[in-house]
Amino acid sequence: MKPDVTAFFDEATNTVSYVVKDPSGRACAIIDSVLDFDYASGRTDTKSADEIIAFIEAGDLDVQWLLETHVHADHLSAAPYLQERVGGKIGIGDRIQVVQDTFGKVFNEGTEFQRDGSQFDRLFAQGDTFMIGQMRGDVLHTPGHTPACLTYVIGDAAFVGDTLFMPDFGTARCDFPGGSSEVLYNSIQKILALPDETRIFVCHDYKAPGRDSYAWETTVGAQKTGNVHIGEGNDRDSFVKMRDARDAKLAMPRLIIPSLQVNMRAGQMPPEDEQGNVFLKVPVNKL
Repeated sequence: MKPDVTAFFDEATNTVSYVVKDPSGRACAIIDSVLDFDYASGRTDTKSADEIIAFIEAGDLDVQWLLETHVHADHLSAAPYLQERVGGKIGIGDRIQVVQDTFGKVFNEGTEFQRDGSQFDRLFAQGDTFMIGQMRGDVLHTPGHTPACLTYVIGDAAFVGDTLFMPDFGTARCDFPGGSSEVLYNSIQKILALPDETRIFVCHDYKAPGRDSYAWETTVGAQKTGNVHIGEGNDRDSFVKMRDARDAKLAMPRLIIPSLQVNMRAGQMPPEDEQGNVFLKVPVNKL
């Protein structure tokens, strides 16, 4: 089955969100949504999410899932806002518990912060399936960037999160806590084992040098032959050496501190204080 895929690009965070629709009906899923956040003022905005809502309402679509490929470190999820407006169950990988335990300690969240993934409606494991109307989705556990990363294979389309970028940009960084270049290499092989004609939809694009426009759709075949990090001729040892050296030079994402605190809570803000105020913490020398 070939799902209808509509992309929404947020240039502020270089994030691509998707509405994936069953071509035979109204059912759809939203993948990797964005809640706009201005770090300087601490203010949120729903402009990006509202564009998706307008699309859903214009097409009279039935949102069944709000899927996260992983706990994003570069943007905040709008899943709770979308759920309130258009419905759907929030899903993520079951290894979210590892991520919550790791960053619960980094942000000193205390015992009141649940580290069992209960903030999400569904925790997916390798080999799980789910339905979007009459269309089946299959779950691949593809860690390496983070322990909880998933690839959702829906019909002829694979939504790979940050595991892969466009072929001319390469692969995800692996230097976050719980990341591993060796594990990422193995995860990528799972994706490349899909049929060559499988459409791949990436979560971010940064316009590789020499490319004038943003892009987010490619194929398994194109990744096999043309990915600058894992294409033909790049074996495991050379990949690990390249990836580790490259990651050592990368700065932390601009929104990593607010993103992690919100996204490990399924897009919810930390609890209000007694006066009804919400605060995000800035850990010093922890990341």
